[in-house]
Amino acid sequence: MIEVIVITGRTTEQGVTIDEKLSDSYMKAVCICEMNRKDMEKIGVKNGDRVLVKNELGEVVLYAKEPEEDLQPPEGIVFIPLGPYANRVVGILNGSGTPQYKGVKATIEKTDREVVPVEEVINL
Repeated sequence: MIEVIVITGRTTEQGVTIDEKLSDSYMKAVCICEMNRKDMEKIGVKNGDRVLVKNELGEVVLYAKEPEEDLQPPEGIVFIPLGPYANRVVGILNGSGTPQYKGVKATIEKTDREVVPVEEVINL
């Protein structure tokens, strides 16, 4: 397990499928956690392995993804596309009523737990 900072944001894939929130294509676009290759090695995961991202706000199981070399986040930073999966670990932390989508502290580790369908994430 390592400590990380979670950032979230829009992606092209997430944006294209946003009107189909219960579709497989939407799920595939938002149930990923992009990580630096060195962080992936530290916790023993490869592309497609499952990881547990957890903090005091909640937890979520995602698929690890190593982006292309020029798009890799720095070590200690992970990126989760905006959507119901990211919402499990971001929350109103600054008292403004607005979720904190960047700079959220969490831990990440390899897991054997399954990535649940969007419907289940929404209803958790």
